[in-house]
Amino acid sequence: MKNLRYCFSWAFVIIFIHVNVLVTPYLTRAEGFDSVIQHPRSRWRRTRTRSKWVLYVGDYGAKGDGLHNDTEAFLEAWGIACSLAGFINLVFPSGETFLIYQVDIGGPCRSKIILTISGTIVAPQDPAVWLGLNQRKWLYFHGVNHLTVDGGGSVNGMGEEWWARSCKINSTNPCHPAPTALTFHRCKDLKVRNLMLINSQRMHLSFTNCMRVVASHLKVLAPAFSPNTDGIHISASKGVQVRDSVIRTGDDCISIVRNSSRVWIRNIYCGPGHGISIGSLGKLKTWESVQNVIVEGAYLYNTDNGLRIKTWQGGSGLASKITFQNILMENVSNPIIIDQYYCDSQHPCENQTSAVRVENISFIDVQGTSASDEAIKFACSDISPCEDLYLENIFLVSCFGGNTNSFCWQAHGSARGFLYPPTCFSISDDFIRQNIFVESNHTIHSV
Repeated sequence: MKNLRYCFSWAFVIIFIHVNVLVTPYLTRAEGFDSVIQHPRSRWRRTRTRSKWVLYVGDYGAKGDGLHNDTEAFLEAWGIACSLAGFINLVFPSGETFLIYQVDIGGPCRSKIILTISGTIVAPQDPAVWLGLNQRKWLYFHGVNHLTVDGGGSVNGMGEEWWARSCKINSTNPCHPAPTALTFHRCKDLKVRNLMLINSQRMHLSFTNCMRVVASHLKVLAPAFSPNTDGIHISASKGVQVRDSVIRTGDDCISIVRNSSRVWIRNIYCGPGHGISIGSLGKLKTWESVQNVIVEGAYLYNTDNGLRIKTWQGGSGLASKITFQNILMENVSNPIIIDQYYCDSQHPCENQTSAVRVENISFIDVQGTSASDEAIKFACSDISPCEDLYLENIFLVSCFGGNTNSFCWQAHGSARGFLYPPTCFSISDDFIRQNIFVESNHTIHSV
């Protein structure tokens, strides 16, 4: 208990300094979700005002009692919404619970649809319902452009039975896939906001091959023991913003993987979970790339990792132009980690020579308490070392009163500002000359 109090006391000092800037306004916004659009129920199947249509799933046969299967009603309402021109609001009303089985929602649509989830959508509890179906999907949207999902309601994957059968929970169980709760594939100009995602069977929210996405004011919640329940998963997507959200799950709060670029993450509460991750990349000798990522403003609490880049041996590709800045941590294991020897396997992974290149990675203004002695770890490839790593203003103290340290293997970069623990790579001559030149010019102009 003494060590734990010490950890929290350090965290309190650090967090108190920054709370008005980052955490307080963010958590205030994320604490509750007001329903954005409320319409009185029409006795007609649809109403129209200035080319804006409003459709209620109840008008197409949905019971909303959580017991009857409302899938067909949803599909019928969606089909009509998709076929109409103009702006369409398709509503799951508040105060009702809609049981939806696996659905495949396809575009393109003539309309621009707002899917207003003000009530609760729940999945079937029994995994047997998925027999003969794609077990990787539950609510699957693809090829739908200009879609907004909003409303202040919740989407509950009812994942408890899936977790109990997982080989991650019980190694004697066979390893089977499980559904992602909400998947968007090949969607453009997409907004997902003001929703609560709960207890997904596996990942909660996934964007694959999407462009121009904004995900904001979300709560993503699952127990720390739930396996593979990533909060938000970004794959092969470009121009993605994730902001002002609370993510508390059993896996990565946010994972960014293969061939994604121009990703901006801002004001995130993360924990418990596995932190914010780039990768894994390069599994099974694949070529994969993640570039131009900014994580700006995050609070990580009780996570197994903090800010992580992970790649497999034998792969190829690139992780580049990635910046983590203005990060607060409390009781975080492995706060800063680059691991080019990642191996998520029951058996040891064999050593291989090729590797995904990791370069131009910055960690700026990262402060808090570490649950591991090794607060900074750069384990890079012998053949393809990490290049152009940059550290600035790092302060990561131990939760337990001892010293923290850094580990470097084939890691090259530069640093400035206050650094604790001290950096383990040598500062490049070019960086030193550059700063001497800047300081000299500053002195001359000041005189």
